[in-house]
Amino acid sequence: MAHGTLPVSQEVMESVRDKIRRGLLPQWAFSDPGIYQAELEKIFYKTWQFLGHTSEIPKSGDFVTRWMVHDPVLLLRDTNGEIQAYLNSCSHRGAPVCIEDCGNRKTFTCPYHGWTYDSKGELIGIVAGNKVYGQEMDRSQWALRKIPRIASYHGMIFGCMDPDAPSLEEFLGDLKWYLDILLARTDGGMEVRGVPHRWIIPTNWKISSDNFGGDPYHTAMTHRSAVELGIAPQDPLFASYGHQVVLDHGHGVNMITAAPGLKMPPYQGLPESLWPMFERNLTAEQRAVFKNLVVSVGTCFPNLSWVSPMHGTGGPGSPLTTFVNFRVWRPLAADKIEVWSWVMVDKDAPEEFKQESYLSYIGSFGPAGTLEQDDCEIWTRVVEHSRGYMAQNKDISYNNVLNYLMGLDRVQPVTDWPGPGVAYPTCYLDAISRSFYERWAEMLLA
Repeated sequence: MAHGTLPVSQEVMESVRDKIRRGLLPQWAFSDPGIYQAELEKIFYKTWQFLGHTSEIPKSGDFVTRWMVHDPVLLLRDTNGEIQAYLNSCSHRGAPVCIEDCGNRKTFTCPYHGWTYDSKGELIGIVAGNKVYGQEMDRSQWALRKIPRIASYHGMIFGCMDPDAPSLEEFLGDLKWYLDILLARTDGGMEVRGVPHRWIIPTNWKISSDNFGGDPYHTAMTHRSAVELGIAPQDPLFASYGHQVVLDHGHGVNMITAAPGLKMPPYQGLPESLWPMFERNLTAEQRAVFKNLVVSVGTCFPNLSWVSPMHGTGGPGSPLTTFVNFRVWRPLAADKIEVWSWVMVDKDAPEEFKQESYLSYIGSFGPAGTLEQDDCEIWTRVVEHSRGYMAQNKDISYNNVLNYLMGLDRVQPVTDWPGPGVAYPTCYLDAISRSFYERWAEMLLA
């Protein structure tokens, strides 16, 4: 099978797309190696991928090393203060020119043969250069290779391999309205706390993207331990209150509010010193949504998700605080991902609150957090149980489809939602999931 070729016919894939619209998804989508190879070429090399935040590289010479799926990236701020992104691979023999996670450098020297590059990617040094290559080699032809496109939105830096792809702003679309509530509510914006955590999960990238983007329904059962510990509500509908919002390009967000009659601190309990900034930086409609918000959770297609919950820092009775956690589900194989997880806090928030936010993240969605461990265990089991003959049978039949029917033709959109997108009056719904997989199918068919 050629690279990027679908392991099913065009006719079968069109049938899959139609099934998704009717709430049915073939289980082989989670573990088929051929589907994975097609996803790399048709989805990941065509869409914008999150690389990092400007607060991680504030000064000239600052750098971090990242990945765009299987492409290594050197992200840095050059001597002019401009952000650059290069393939972290020497143009001589392909070895990485930087093996550190982060730091500050003026130059980068390949450990293989010693070729040296500056922060603008130019080749400025070759060991015994003129003696082995002579004067005739044009060094400008052997600079570091640039990632075709980079752009940022409120400090969030993205890269794209497709030079002809729509702009980042067009790609984000109406999702920007909701990202602004997270990223642009204060004068100083957000900053990354610490460094991104990383861990491996033997699962498929779509399972995690879909879980964060469109599946608050799992919380009552998957996170039952949090309920039993007294750090999550007893009400099995606690994650259903609020609105699920389906957006263009496969994006989606759940704006979860408190149960009727339950009083919660406004603005997710953020310090009152920040509230005047909300007035300055957000619209009246955004503030109305934000004021009653308890949890914001969603996915930017294909594999950037976030969760911003109100959560305690300890056991029962611990004070509730909030944080913003962005994460990339980096695919490594059809059945393996590497999670990259950033904690972000408002730069203008008091230091004590920032530390409380970080501790809240560590205990809940950090690598060893209670909620994170719950999710990882389930996601692993889904892939383990999607490899068998029945699940992998490419005929579209009852034996290999999964149920994404929740709310279909039963829950209707509201007409008074103040933000963009198609908003539904509950978060226990598969509307975002159907939209996510429909976008997935459309890109594979392109």
